Amino acid sequence: MLNFAGTPPLVAMPETDSRQLIAAELRALITRIESSMRLIDAAMMEAGMPETGLLETGLAQGDPAGSADIFVLDDVTPRYATASAALNACRAGLGHALQCLSESGSPA
Repeated sequence: MLNFAGTPPLVAMPETDSRQLIAAELRALITRIESSMRLIDAAMMEAGMPETGLLETGLAQGDPAGSADIFVLDDVTPRYATASAALNACRAGLGHALQCLSESGSPA
């Protein structure tokens, strides 16, 4: 359940101030989502590095030609990819909301 105890009521504010408050919140959420996406990307890189199969592709023997064609995914990568896709969709939705708010007549 969300806790709105510290949030000032938007109805008590002039329209411009409430739009600015909403825009600032949307920007903060977008920033937090982007930070989470970077963490997921880093975790995917960490999880995938030991299991890339580079030794099996011949990279260790100096044959990098075919090594870029082989990727070995572990069982964690699909979960990270799903979470990243969900966050990306959220980010797009928040960006759209921010754009709509900006187009409503007040600078956001």
